[in-house]
Amino acid sequence: MTNAGWKAVVFDLDGTLADTIELILRSFRHTMGTHLGEVPPDERFLETIGIPLPTQLRGFARDEAEAELMRLTYVAFEREVHDEMVAPFPHAASVLSALRRSGTRLAVVTSKHTRVARRTLEVCGLWGSVDAVVCADEVSEPKPHPESVHKALELLGLAGRVEETLFVGDSPFDLRAGRAAGTYTAAAVWGAFSRDALAAENPDFYLSDLLGVLKTSSP
Repeated sequence: MTNAGWKAVVFDLDGTLADTIELILRSFRHTMGTHLGEVPPDERFLETIGIPLPTQLRGFARDEAEAELMRLTYVAFEREVHDEMVAPFPHAASVLSALRRSGTRLAVVTSKHTRVARRTLEVCGLWGSVDAVVCADEVSEPKPHPESVHKALELLGLAGRVEETLFVGDSPFDLRAGRAAGTYTAAAVWGAFSRDALAAENPDFYLSDLLGVLKTSSP
């Protein structure tokens, strides 16, 4: 079943289109071990997935200088192991293709910076499958602020068409950004967050896999 109702579908990247959770956790563990000599529980970092990396790391650093050193360590390690640890979630390519065939415009809105976001999409074979990508370093206020969603719709030529847009994401920060922008929201329950955590954001749809996007419809 192919949806033909949405003018645009905006996707988060990590945990939604791209399976990067183990990459994120491995980079986190390496960074914490390097700078703190110990590794806090994975859950503390997982609960911040969906916001920009510098903001995540400030929650573990003792000051701003250490937070920046942590960022540099994380990015360097991530670059080394990225390609071997990243893969698309099942049906990602076919779902994007089906949406495009139905006339839906597609965007990715991510808290990654431009270089690594592009590389992730390339490794997943999805770089050419979307019409626009908006990264954290391209906006003043990243997710959960709605600025990046509005920018994506502008790039798609659909500014002001939020009521005909679906935002698909696996984190509360994604759902808040979509809701604040005025889009409909779909919770991707295969990502890092539990259904209960996502339910607190009152999404319009719950998706068990990417194929579920094709079964949603614009009210």
